[in-house]
Amino acid sequence: MATTSPTSPTSPTSPSGPATPAGAPLRVGLIGYGLAGSVFHAPLVAATEGLVLDTVVTSDPDRRAQVQAEFPDAHVVPSPDALFERAAELDLVVIASPNRTHVPLATTALEAGLAVVVDKPLAATAAEARGLAALADRTGTFLSVFQNRRWDNDFLTVRRLIEEGELGEVQRFESRFERWRPQLKGGWRESGAPEEIGGLLYDLGSHVVDQALVLFGPAVRVYAETDVRRPGARADDDTFIALTHANGVRSHLYVSATTAQLGPRMRVLGSAAGYVKYGLDPQEGALREGKRPGVDLPWGEEPEHCRGRIGSGESPLTGGGRPVPTEPGDYPAYYAAVAAALRDGGPAPVTAHEAADCLEVLEAARRSSEEGRAVNVSPRGATSV
Repeated sequence: MATTSPTSPTSPTSPSGPATPAGAPLRVGLIGYGLAGSVFHAPLVAATEGLVLDTVVTSDPDRRAQVQAEFPDAHVVPSPDALFERAAELDLVVIASPNRTHVPLATTALEAGLAVVVDKPLAATAAEARGLAALADRTGTFLSVFQNRRWDNDFLTVRRLIEEGELGEVQRFESRFERWRPQLKGGWRESGAPEEIGGLLYDLGSHVVDQALVLFGPAVRVYAETDVRRPGARADDDTFIALTHANGVRSHLYVSATTAQLGPRMRVLGSAAGYVKYGLDPQEGALREGKRPGVDLPWGEEPEHCRGRIGSGESPLTGGGRPVPTEPGDYPAYYAAVAAALRDGGPAPVTAHEAADCLEVLEAARRSSEEGRAVNVSPRGATSV
């Protein structure tokens, strides 16, 4: 686990520059102002006590204007090199640029002594992710991966139900991140070029696999079907992943851009009861609409009619089971944990090793789909069939 090693609980330091004065906000540099940077990272950083958005990297004139309108006190620079020239003035770098840039940019930042947050996926392979984790350990720098879906309302509710024993012994977990997007949008996320690390397996798949591993522990066997459905598409847009966890739980995970009728977001079946929840967490939609944590309250809450239902032998579609209050979603908790770790030397909210475990499964899923058979997984080790 990579954590910071500050010289005092209130004064983080960086080999590349002077410590931020005790009590002053930690200065954040953000690389990338596309969807991830503008919708998720910048607003969440700005909403976090103890952090301030200091520098944003974008070469796009429209995005530059957007930054200046939304964060007038932030510096805007055209390239990562320009940001690293200001490394002595920063405490944390957030990498929200295209997937192919994650490893080289994180490497440069860590070698500069800067704390780093990288959007998922951390890398293309588990080996690369573990290499970054080792570099962070060697340099004594902080490294974390942005897995915001750990703070989705449905995930938090399922975790609560499991911890409280409401479901009995969980036997099967179903998770769907489905959309209806029959027309291609273009861009690197839909590219079939391996270096782009595009496609839904590594995009939405990073979320659903990470959630399953957090809930039920390591996977020992993976089976997957990845398909390219839309005309002109080059990367997978309709994917199914089946995991067998070491504890015997089976996870069935679906990610798709071609689902004309959406299934339940989550269905969890246990020996005592089952839980079914429809609809996505509202936080992404709120952020896209320009709403902000700490300003637009209550944050992360959904209407009562969206609640999932728990019961046994009954259909929730006909009113069976009882409605369960949904935990509020809490994306702000991620950067609050980052700020606390940097100030106090605590653990990263999501570690690079955890990200590597997720990538181990994604690599096994890709191999399974290519070979048409299940693949055995040894966490933090090689795969076999």
